[in-house]
Amino acid sequence: MIKLAIDEDFNNRILRGLLRRNPRVDAVRVQDAGPPGGDDPAILEWAAGQGRVLLTHYVTTMTRHALERVQAGLPMPGIFEVGQRTPIGQAVEEILLLTECGLEGEYEGRVIYLPLK
Repeated sequence: MIKLAIDEDFNNRILRGLLRRNPRVDAVRVQDAGPPGGDDPAILEWAAGQGRVLLTHYVTTMTRHALERVQAGLPMPGIFEVGQRTPIGQAVEEILLLTECGLEGEYEGRVIYLPLK
C-alpha cells in the first residue's frame, strides 16, 4: 500500500474517512511529524525522505515546487492534489483506489489531480 503524507491544511474529514474505510492506511500528518512550519519545498523534501506521496489541496504552489524537484533530479514520490470542491466521499474513494491499487514507486515524479476524470 502507498504511504501518505497529509499536508497541514488538508481536510481532516477526508483523512478520517480514509482511516474509517481502511484503518491500515499509512498516513502521517505533516504537523505531527514533518518539518515545523515547513514551506512547500521543505514539506516535499520531508515527504521524499519518508517515501510518502503527499495529499494536498495546494494545486498551484505545490505543483510548481514538485515539478522543480523533478527537473532538478531530486526524488518526488508523488502528489495527489484534491480539489477543494471534491465531495468528501468521492475523495476518500479515489484516494483509496490509488493507494490500495498503486505500486510502490508508481507515482514517482507525478502529480495526480482528484477528482479523477
